[in-house]
Amino acid sequence: MTTTTPTASLPHGGFDDDPRRYEHLTKIRLEDPDAIARAARERKPHPGVVLGKQNFIVAADHAARGALAAQGRPDAMADRRELLDRLQIALANPAVDGVLASPDIMDDLLLLGALEGKLLFGSMNRGGLAGFVNEFDDRFTGHTAEALAALGATGGKMLTRICLGDPATASVLENTAKVIDSLAERRLVAMVEPFLSTWVDGKVKNDLSPEAVIRSVAIAEGLGSTSAYTWMKLPVVAEMERVMAATTMPTVLLGGDPAGHQDEVFASWGAALALPGVQGLTVGRTLLYPADGDVSGAVAAAASLLHTEEAVPSGHKGKEGSK
Repeated sequence: MTTTTPTASLPHGGFDDDPRRYEHLTKIRLEDPDAIARAARERKPHPGVVLGKQNFIVAADHAARGALAAQGRPDAMADRRELLDRLQIALANPAVDGVLASPDIMDDLLLLGALEGKLLFGSMNRGGLAGFVNEFDDRFTGHTAEALAALGATGGKMLTRICLGDPATASVLENTAKVIDSLAERRLVAMVEPFLSTWVDGKVKNDLSPEAVIRSVAIAEGLGSTSAYTWMKLPVVAEMERVMAATTMPTVLLGGDPAGHQDEVFASWGAALALPGVQGLTVGRTLLYPADGDVSGAVAAAASLLHTEEAVPSGHKGKEGSK
């Protein structure tokens, strides 16, 4: 299968500018659409997640809800060819364990052979379009649990924004609970990304105070008839020790589109990754669209923050302890 080889960094924002570099994807979609399912069946799976070996997942589902901005550029993610270039650079780093993507991007990456040995998380609810008058009515318009099982995916992610002043929140919580159950029936992870949110001047604003994040976790981890396969996906905020004390569920940290300097952002991630229960990073725009354009450098820097030694079970004696 033909793949592209994008440049490793973008000091001037430029990749290979050949507009036909992904035309073979269009040809496959037109003439052999079953190739996507075949690629999913034939790919090498990830060896599995374990406590202590933190995972690094690249997020690429923003565009599916009309959120194209990054680094102050309102249309940064509009060029799909450039986005695929950036994703291939990130996924080529062996420290990157997987991807969180909407179905269209997941399918492209499968056809490109970029997901060998990776964790696959599908993006499930993309109906809460950015700027939509009814943005909180975030309907499940992406991957279904059935489709993720067919792909051999690890699980699905759902954005769960809780607005106490918006009646759509009731259906959001109900639908989220149903999808958690649907994933659990298939032994797939439900990666829940909760926020307490409000309308501010006609826009959705997430409350990132420690108290609000803790409350959102308390609500989200109680959704569904089982929490056996539920993970949390949480922002890095002040007093993360308190936040992580609110759950026993495996937790990955999200990156968002931070305004601070990259060094400061990475320092905050590093501190949070040292906390109990944190299983890794699920980051997109911060690494795919870094200020200096060096995608591979940003990915490598983030990977260096991860703890990759498997935890030793309590009471277990290694070779030295057994002498």
